[in-house]
Amino acid sequence: MTAKIAVIGGDGIGPEVIAPCLELLEWFRRERGLALELWPLDLGAERYLREGIAFPLELKRQVQEECSAVLLGAIGDPRVPDSAHAKEIVLGMRQGFDLFVNLRPVRALSDELVPLKQCTAADVDFVIVRENTEGAYAGAGRQVARGSADEVAVDEDVNTRRGVERLIRAGFALCRAQGRERVHLADKSNAMRHGQELWRRTFVEVAADFPEIEARAEYVDALAYNLLRRPAAYEVIVTNNLFGDILSDLAAALQGGLGLAPSANLGSGRLALFEPVHGSAPDLVGTGRANPFGAMLSTALMLGHLGFVREQRSVEQAVTEALRSGRATPDVGGALGTRDAAAVVLERVAAESG
Repeated sequence: MTAKIAVIGGDGIGPEVIAPCLELLEWFRRERGLALELWPLDLGAERYLREGIAFPLELKRQVQEECSAVLLGAIGDPRVPDSAHAKEIVLGMRQGFDLFVNLRPVRALSDELVPLKQCTAADVDFVIVRENTEGAYAGAGRQVARGSADEVAVDEDVNTRRGVERLIRAGFALCRAQGRERVHLADKSNAMRHGQELWRRTFVEVAADFPEIEARAEYVDALAYNLLRRPAAYEVIVTNNLFGDILSDLAAALQGGLGLAPSANLGSGRLALFEPVHGSAPDLVGTGRANPFGAMLSTALMLGHLGFVREQRSVEQAVTEALRSGRATPDVGGALGTRDAAAVVLERVAAESG
């Protein structure tokens, strides 16, 4: 069957980093016969400012029913200060499509990019499995007496047994599928005695179903500290929405920066969302300095999800070789612009095939 992919360039540098990904996918379709259908969608700040609509319900329904994947560049524009369109598009897909796993692979591809003097690229190879639909980002809360000296603001951290358990099970299942040996829970159950106690208790219960996997629970502050001291100790980390957001950006620094960080948003069905995590970076628009590798590695994750594992490895290897040869953008030690850095990857993929 043909895999239909909804493509959203989005805002800022999003269209710039997605363009070479489309070239890559078109090359695979043309030269290797991959059954792919690319469906560009006009979603982002421009449409929102023009029409007052971020993501039409009928279009969202069509994506959910027809597509195998969504490839997203970035969403975020200073002309929309409350990020209303970003919430409707990104959170609308994560929550609306029940993509409850935010998967953040953290793998250093070059020794030179690891900022820890005692570590090499071989020491940085783990996955953060972050809950994606609940927690402190669920949007629950209230403000009382806004603007007064007595103002009270409350953000509620929503954790359900179903949501916590399915995320933790996904982490253990991933660990088993990838032949890894350890799963860490990052929690704060010593201070947050309700929701975080649920995470700790559920982790212990789920771990019993995976007796061959070593299970360790660690307070998130201690884990963040130890992640910088000995990253090789971590293989799979499961955690909630807020902690996962913070840890995954911290972890991106270990692999060379946000410009190299891919992500996947997965649910129980086939439809999944793939995006680089660097954001829309308005200050880089049109400068040619945006790093395309995070988007290309996200595209590689998407190819693997769709069953094209050979092509996934081909892209990942091409990015690795580009980084190690220094043919990359300035943020990772190179001197190339966005298009030229992406062209290096495209050339290497084609050369491998030839």
